[in-house]
Amino acid sequence: MTGYRQVLALPGMASLLGVSMLARTAITADVMALTMYVVLGLDMSYAAAGGVAAALTAGLALGGPLLGRLIDRRGLRTVLLGTVAVQVVFWLSVPVLPYGTLLGAAFAAGLLMVPAQPVTRQAIAAMTTAGQRRAAFALESVQGELSYMVGPAVVILGAAKMSPDVVAWGVGAAIVVGGVGIAVLNPPLRGEDEAAAGATVRPPRRSWLGHRMIAVLAMGFGTTTLLSGVDLAIVATLEEAGQVSWAAVVVAVFGVTSVAGGLMYGVLPRPFPTWLLLGLLGLVTVPAGLAHDWPWLCVAVIGTGLLTAPTLSAVADAVSRLAPASVRGEATGLQSSAQSAGFALGSPMVGVAIDASVPWPLYTFDGAGEG
Repeated sequence: MTGYRQVLALPGMASLLGVSMLARTAITADVMALTMYVVLGLDMSYAAAGGVAAALTAGLALGGPLLGRLIDRRGLRTVLLGTVAVQVVFWLSVPVLPYGTLLGAAFAAGLLMVPAQPVTRQAIAAMTTAGQRRAAFALESVQGELSYMVGPAVVILGAAKMSPDVVAWGVGAAIVVGGVGIAVLNPPLRGEDEAAAGATVRPPRRSWLGHRMIAVLAMGFGTTTLLSGVDLAIVATLEEAGQVSWAAVVVAVFGVTSVAGGLMYGVLPRPFPTWLLLGLLGLVTVPAGLAHDWPWLCVAVIGTGLLTAPTLSAVADAVSRLAPASVRGEATGLQSSAQSAGFALGSPMVGVAIDASVPWPLYTFDGAGEG
């Protein structure tokens, strides 16, 4: 654990990870908050709620490289405070917007979402040495896994105790506080050596967005496509077995093993290639198709969980190495867009497969297709 202590001892690193954790947890919960509001507050269908979620997700996917490019050109604080202002207006307005207007507003809010995740990745690349970077990105991936475990669950519990308006305001407030916190910290996005070497000169896009970067982005897309499909397939398998109430236990095992895998990967003596980790992730997902009840499914998802955070960490590390410092914002934005697109497409793809076949082969399709 020496590597983690060295990373967390870097000036500003622990504060950055803490504040960005708040923002990222709220951002992962925003779709659930809007779903609860549309279903409970507007008394509309889940299909209508899915439309709002799709609009927000589409905005997120398109906004990543746009905001990253603005950060490269205008600076971090300008972009953060601008996106914070948009989020304040959107979340305060949610309870008074009619459904049609909410669709457009959700897209705009996604397009101009506080870029907590890509900023954290940029700062990690700037604040760490080459020897510290893998441990730092492992912590960032673990942070992401924890946010996905905590955020939606808190919203669901809040919706059971409070009105959906209050839940939406709470999510929005957490996003705003996290964005303001990152702006106050104002972490460096370029190392001192990068700035001294002329990192302000912006190279042509074709010089860095080549086949290697595109391959890494494709692997990020494939990873999140697989992962979002696995969550839905878990529910489908257990529903077929009449054990859907145990889905939360299986998902919890999945999340805990992912956190453990990320922490273990960060202390390994040397990294693994991204393509190898993704290939292994696909392979270890295949045996889950043989499990037909929740105890065996818990065992089967351990392998997938152990490789989830390492694969995402390797993608982030590769993007930071392939992108010149002066375009790192745009590159990390592209990475966020690729992964958001994977999360958005994975569940519908598996949903179609669920409707067309029995649930158990879905794992084999998902893992083999992406591995």
